[in-house]
Parts: sequence; structure tokens; C-alpha cells
Amino acid sequence: MTTTPLLPLAPALAFEDVVRAAEVVARHLPPTPSWSYPVLDRRVGGRVVLKHENVQPTGAFKVRGGVNLAASLSPEEVRRGLVTASTGNHAQSTAYAARLAGTRAVVVMPESAPEVKRDAVAALGAEVVVHGPDLGASAAHARHLAERDGLRWVSPGDDPAIVLGHATLHLELFRSHPDLEVLFVPIGSGTSAAGACLVRDAIAPHCRVVGVQSAAAPAAHRSWSTGALVTADCRTRVAGLATCAGYALPQSVLGGGAARGLDEFVLVSDDEIDAAARVLATDAHTLAEGAGAAALAALLARPAAPAVSAVVVSGGNASLDELAALARG
Repeated sequence: MTTTPLLPLAPALAFEDVVRAAEVVARHLPPTPSWSYPVLDRRVGGRVVLKHENVQPTGAFKVRGGVNLAASLSPEEVRRGLVTASTGNHAQSTAYAARLAGTRAVVVMPESAPEVKRDAVAALGAEVVVHGPDLGASAAHARHLAERDGLRWVSPGDDPAIVLGHATLHLELFRSHPDLEVLFVPIGSGTSAAGACLVRDAIAPHCRVVGVQSAAAPAAHRSWSTGALVTADCRTRVAGLATCAGYALPQSVLGGGAARGLDEFVLVSDDEIDAAARVLATDAHTLAEGAGAAALAALLARPAAPAVSAVVVSGGNASLDELAALARG
């Protein structure tokens, strides 16, 4: 494990930026559903609102960041093209952004990325490069390509346009459900959770925000706990949570920099995530990838449920292995 100081970033993200991003996103994507299911409510012991980002055109919330990114690109950046590294959903988001902007996208994916996600990225018109055993190695190679070929690097966690685009899901959620007591948000890079804190502080200060990460990929959790950017081993089988390092921009919000920050940050096991995915399938007729089930795993692990809570179902791009695990359950 390695650590580096968490330095403040400028300019700080603000709620007004989220509202502007929402206007951009709304021109391309309709609001996603957010509602409850009686069987799930009975199991949990309280009303649970599911925010269905699994129904986005790329199957995950991260497309919001891509839409906002496309609108922010300069003519020179469009001419140069984009490059990023991702296990899948951010990859599709960047490919979607490039298609909207009419530019080239190169996406570096680790060898561990599910084949179904590689195929989805290629279907959006991006050039897929498979490099390295994990996301850290893929990101290093993507940065090399950016320097060598003059491509515009799109960070999975430290690009303001991406974070603000992701925050728009929480603006929709809090506007539709102002009575929420606790919001559970899955964390890989932490962009969605940072967006949740920004929006919560502005329009729902009574609501607690709980971040959820796989215990087998704890870099963001350790970064939040220590106040420094931590690099840690990533052994999770949940591709959407398989980040090896904390990201400065979301951590500057999650740790209470420009916002109140997370009220709580919990770790769940991969087995608990698999079990939550089965609950979503049986109780809420919802197919979720592991990252999309992580937030519910944290709620199910609590001895007592809030009266009204929300869970972000961040994505539905389940791999064949994840579908097989559902069947075995």
C-alpha cells in the first residue's frame, strides 16, 4: 500500500455546476425511474427507493458523465480525440462521449475486464486496447498513449465534467424523494458519491450519505479514512468496484472538503454483494451487476433499516460469471 498527500483541487465543485450539468444531460437522457418494491420493503423493514441507473443506454450511470464531458470539449480536444482506462462502465461513457462529439476514443481495459464490456465499448465505436492485469496498469498505459499521440486524457475520477455529470442522478433522486433519510451509494472511484454529497448539502441536508465499497478493493475507503490518496491491492471480482487507488477530486468532497462529506463509509464482501444481486432479481425484478448491488448489500447488513432509504442501482451490465452466480443462488 502506498499513500500520497490529498491536495486541495481548484476550482472546487459547486451545486450550481451540477444544475448546469443536469441541463446538458437532460437534452440527451430522460430521468431514470426511482421507486419502491413491496417485497423488498418487507424484507428490509422500511421503504427502499431504488434509483434505476441500470436502464441507461449504456447500462450504467456513468453515461451521464460522458454526455456532460462531450459538451465541455474544446474544438482542439475534439480534433485530438480521447483516451481513458476503465474496467467497463466509464469506458462506455467515454466512448459515448466521443460519439456525441464526433471524435476518436481509445479505451485501455485490463485483462480482467469482462468480455461483454469490451464488446460494448467497441460497439460504440471506440478502439479497445487490452493492457495489464489491473486498472492501475491500464491507466498508466493510457496516460502513455495520451502523451505519445496527443490524446485528451479522461480520468475516471478526477475530471470535473465527469463528476458533475454523475451528480445529476442524485439531483433527480432528491427532487423526486425529498423525504429520504439515508442514501447508500456504491464507490469505485467515488464520483457518484461525491455528487451525492454536493446535491445533499444543497437540497437535502437532513439525509445521511453512506458510501459502500468492496472489502477486496479498499483504496477509496482507506483514502477517506486517512485523508491521503491510498493505493491498495485490488482483489475484488466486482469489476465496477475494481479501483486500485483513491482519486483526489472525489476524495476532496467525500472527506468533507467543499461539502459535508460522507456520513459513513462501509465495506462489504463480494459474497454479500452477490447475495444482494439475487435479492434485487427476486424482490425487485432488477438485473444488477455487482457494483449495482453493493449499496443494497450495505443496507441488508444493517441490524435496523431507516424508515425511508434509497439505494443507487448504478449499473446492470452483469457479466456471464455474475449471471451464473445468480443462477447458483
